[in-house]
Amino acid sequence: MLPDMTGTRISRHGTAAHRLYSVVVFVVLASLDNVAIGLVPPLYGPISGALGVSQRLLGLVTAVSFLVSAVAAVAWAYVGDRTNRKPLLMVGTLIWAAGTGGSALAQNYPTFLVAQLVAAVGLGAVGSVGFSVVTDLISPRRRGLVMSFWGLSQGVGTLAGTLTGGLLGATDWRRPFLLLTGVGLTATVAYLFTYDIRRGQSEPELAEAIDAGADYDYRISRSDLPRILARRTNRWLILQGLTAQAAFGSLVWLPVLFAQRAEAQGYSAATAVVVGSVFATLFQLGGVLSIVGGLVGDALQRSTRSGRALVAAVGILAAVPFYLVLFFVPIRIDVPDGGGSGAVVAAVLASVVTEPTVGLSLLAAVLALALTSANSPNWFALIADVNPPEHRGTVYSLGNLVNGVGRAAGNGLVGVAFAGLRAAFPPPLNYAVGLAAFQLFFLPTGVMYWLAARTSPGDIESVHELLHARADRL
Repeated sequence: MLPDMTGTRISRHGTAAHRLYSVVVFVVLASLDNVAIGLVPPLYGPISGALGVSQRLLGLVTAVSFLVSAVAAVAWAYVGDRTNRKPLLMVGTLIWAAGTGGSALAQNYPTFLVAQLVAAVGLGAVGSVGFSVVTDLISPRRRGLVMSFWGLSQGVGTLAGTLTGGLLGATDWRRPFLLLTGVGLTATVAYLFTYDIRRGQSEPELAEAIDAGADYDYRISRSDLPRILARRTNRWLILQGLTAQAAFGSLVWLPVLFAQRAEAQGYSAATAVVVGSVFATLFQLGGVLSIVGGLVGDALQRSTRSGRALVAAVGILAAVPFYLVLFFVPIRIDVPDGGGSGAVVAAVLASVVTEPTVGLSLLAAVLALALTSANSPNWFALIADVNPPEHRGTVYSLGNLVNGVGRAAGNGLVGVAFAGLRAAFPPPLNYAVGLAAFQLFFLPTGVMYWLAARTSPGDIESVHELLHARADRL
């Protein structure tokens, strides 16, 4: 059971069941933007054929949509930090549902592009405004735990989008878009039944005043923006996204590394692609352990106000050696060449037990992903800890914008690195060396979290003092 939801009294905080329902709705629906993002890439082939354009132009749609969504999120978050957030989330959801439905009905490339950009504008609201809402539902003591579910739901959303696009769109690429449009309309209805989460209601300093009937009526203004950036912990939390996401962005090439290893062992290209995809998916299991990172961050934060940042710093830095083991340990692949996908998947799963090198690689991958995934929930929770309620959505969206730039850079530049390394290191070694080099971006990320551990206690204390003063005025 989530914290602060066990009471049965009806107050301005809502009943236990209503709070739990509201948390579940916002966490689950946070995954929908990633479902929409993951929907298009598996369908590049059929969409390009139907619209008569190259797959490269569809890749451009995805890239531009990322940028539009990230920029729009800043605007949505700023407005959300000033106004009632529930209607804003409903409007944003309806916009991305309309854009997704328009994508399904598009008969040419310009129409598809416009529809996707409309969807991207709406998607910007879900993460940024939703984050602000969820932080007001959960007390500081359990923010790491709930934020781990928040982050995990987004990863599951990306996977769900990829699977939905690949499975439902195999015979008709428009079908997944129509399905997601229906889900978006259902999400709007679900929002109607969440209660109005009051800004600041989860803060212990404000609880008595809010229960007594007071409203926390402080809102962000343009004059607050310099103060947000002057808060030292905010600077480290935003800037770490450039280097962290450069490393994370390079990991999308993990399936290619293992596909190249399979080809180097004599397997056909088709079988190698399946092998690479299965290994990469299997190795993502460590991300589930972000829940542990959230719990550890919560526990240590109760002992020291540097706790969350220290957990993230140690996790990021400790993961680097395990990534190097994953990239360089040679594995023996034994699957039926030319066999069906089911047979290849079964052989890969069996090799985890029967082939020691595969088992070692899986262990290294799980440990690496588990350690780096401690970053996500503690990053979310720290943003809430070091900022007053009316600033959180905006800070989150600024960090998310920088994250997007870092991820795009990592994804693009590592491809250039592979090509450049090919002369000195034949495949698949060039992929291993390139990926290993990009994991070094985690080193400055860890340093920035260590610096955040030094500044966060003072910033947290200043927020507590501010909220106490405001509670007295309320």
